[in-house]
Amino acid sequence: MLPSRGRGLELRGPLAVAIDPAQVAAWCARQGWPVLPLQPGDKFPRPGCVRCRRGADQYVPHAASECACITQGRWCHSFYAATLDPQRIARWWSERPVPGVGVATGAARLLVIDVDCHTTTGPADPALVLPAFDAAPEDAANVRSGLDTWDLLARVSGAPVPATEVETLTVATPSGGRHLWFRVPRGTRWASSAGGNHAGRSLGWQLDVRAEDAYIVAPGTRTAAGLYEAVGPCRRPTMLPGWLAGALERTGHLLRPPGSKGSPRQRTAPVPNLARQIAFPGAASAWARSVTATALSSVADCVQVAEGSGWSSRLNRAAFTLGGLVASGLVSSDGEAQRALLEAAVHARPQREHEAQRIIQSGLIAGQRRPLNPTKDR
Repeated sequence: MLPSRGRGLELRGPLAVAIDPAQVAAWCARQGWPVLPLQPGDKFPRPGCVRCRRGADQYVPHAASECACITQGRWCHSFYAATLDPQRIARWWSERPVPGVGVATGAARLLVIDVDCHTTTGPADPALVLPAFDAAPEDAANVRSGLDTWDLLARVSGAPVPATEVETLTVATPSGGRHLWFRVPRGTRWASSAGGNHAGRSLGWQLDVRAEDAYIVAPGTRTAAGLYEAVGPCRRPTMLPGWLAGALERTGHLLRPPGSKGSPRQRTAPVPNLARQIAFPGAASAWARSVTATALSSVADCVQVAEGSGWSSRLNRAAFTLGGLVASGLVSSDGEAQRALLEAAVHARPQREHEAQRIIQSGLIAGQRRPLNPTKDR
């Protein structure tokens, strides 16, 4: 199980449990999260202009970019109208009845895993639990809810900690599920999907993904069904961990420019032969895999050169680089990076293992003070 219900958020932290929705909306906006009004007492966006409120037989098709409501400061088209403007927020949440608060996840550079908990029996076919992963049939057969799926996903994806120990802003939903909020690395875009049996893009049974073109109910929001309440000790979204980013890329959630297989900078560099002997840590993108391969190869290739030719400095630079990737959430974990670096170092200098451990630890610590990302550091 994920964290149980506990003390609510505080205003001097993020939010409070029993505060006015206007305060919730204002706090979210101060975090850089564009907000949109929800129907009072419900989790769905508030209806917009007359054209959008008409029935299907009377609907006048129009894009959000063509809707005068948005340009005139009125809500319409759900998350497309989300705003950070304090005056607009004050006006929207002065309405009566007071609307709830939604956050536009894509615009906020957030990705939220919506862990549902609707039933106590798993899917009829255990293969549908994690369709893109090689989960043991007996493990999949024991899944009874989205919480079980989340736990199994962490295990098969090589998470460094159990799913119950993933630290990030976690919100308990009225239905008994959980929303896990994460920040995404700069320069990356992630698709949303409805979990379960969403064709071609399913992270797992009862695991929904809210990112681009989506919204999520803000913590501190109360609906007729109950309260969306922050639980556990963490009160801020943390960076998307590498193992989860890798799982989302595998299931087609990492978005790339239309009609492009990636620019030359995005393509994965060939992995040198010696580096292929190293068990690489999980990387969240082609760019991160390329940088990891280059760093580890520079160390492993020292086997071909004489002693005193720069092995220690190469190892230090590689550790610094992987530390930066770990800090950005683009490499699975500090532990996996340390293991891969040690393998590369010992491959080249087996007699210097103790020294390698010291260099790696120092380099990783230094590197994690400077996160790397593909837009800033390529």
